Amino acid sequence: MADASFRVMLGITGSIAAYKCADLVRKLRAMRNPDAPDRRVEVRAMLTDHGAQFITPVTLQTLTGFPVYQELFVSAEEWDVEHVGLADSADLLLIAPATANILAKLAIGLADDLLSSTALACTAPLLIAPAMNVHMWEHPATQANVAMLLERGAIFIGPDAGELACGYEGRGRMAPLETITAAVEAYFLHPRVEGPETVCDLRGLHVVVTAGPTREYLDPVRFLSNPSSGKMGYALAVAARRRGARVTLVSGPVNLPAPDGITTIPVVSTDEMADAALAAAVDADVVIGAAAPADFAPTERAAQKVKKAGRAGLEMQLVPTTDILATIGERKRPGQIIVAFAAESEELVTHAREKLIRKHADLIVANDITTPDAGFLADTNRALLLYPDGRSEDLPLQHKSAMADRILDAVVKLRNR
Repeated sequence: MADASFRVMLGITGSIAAYKCADLVRKLRAMRNPDAPDRRVEVRAMLTDHGAQFITPVTLQTLTGFPVYQELFVSAEEWDVEHVGLADSADLLLIAPATANILAKLAIGLADDLLSSTALACTAPLLIAPAMNVHMWEHPATQANVAMLLERGAIFIGPDAGELACGYEGRGRMAPLETITAAVEAYFLHPRVEGPETVCDLRGLHVVVTAGPTREYLDPVRFLSNPSSGKMGYALAVAARRRGARVTLVSGPVNLPAPDGITTIPVVSTDEMADAALAAAVDADVVIGAAAPADFAPTERAAQKVKKAGRAGLEMQLVPTTDILATIGERKRPGQIIVAFAAESEELVTHAREKLIRKHADLIVANDITTPDAGFLADTNRALLLYPDGRSEDLPLQHKSAMADRILDAVVKLRNR
């Protein structure tokens, strides 16, 4: 493979989810960077003894195009300090599926096989996709190990909730392959400077993120809202946590699991989001308003469902809701950074700059919601970063997880100015 390749070391441990790694390898190798078309993803697989019970080395070698690594010690003729060489060659270490056993090893630094030894020697970003029984995941020992690894900068992808192979219901399923691939893609499209310290440039900071829509109910079953998915806000929260921040995520109703290692506050109405965000912002170093709260609410909410029968129409009075970020901006502390979002269908720059000023923001992320590959429901986005001094920065089409890092890069620069 050419030197321009992006090398992913894939560690596979003893979970039934290991069978999915065949498709995971295909998806990883299929990734392309439009800004660097010659850059490819090279996947090397590393199997634990128990992982080899669920997927064969032959399958992985066929799909990756490289021998599969299993043994810590090899014959004298082939001798090399293999775990060190593999660790040094990796741009990213992905362990998927990751069992409770490997989490425990990683947490205490136990290096008794090739994968755990490689992980201990590796300075590349570490991504972990757990898969295990719900009770094993929720056990205090496992959660303590997860907390320790998060503190060191490891990135957890999942697990998801649902029906497990063991027959239980709950969290423990390995995250969807698309989610895992998206997390890797954030590094592939925008590789960061080497070294684990580079993902900790927000260490010690409190970052508050609002995400998703709000709902303003007309009656017990109908409400005013918008199609915000929360994907951008959640990506920002996860990226900020990965980079060392203490993160509070104030989330409207979305179909996304609460991220690990993040304080998530679920809300429904704009007033609820305002109360939670204003309280969290009191000691926040950075506030990112990625939510799309409803701008108007009915003056009255019917106690019972409004019936259509016998009505020629329905009239209601709407009043403006609280401008959450503008209120936070009015109370802005010295040194506090505020990032606003503007989702516009026309006159993007003009309307975004008006919001930038009105919300007392240090930066606004302007989105054109009329494009099909960006905006609320898409996994990708394109945006324009606008600053109070008139500067602007274009962010071309990219996955929202990658864009989250670009926005946080801008935040770090603002804090260091």
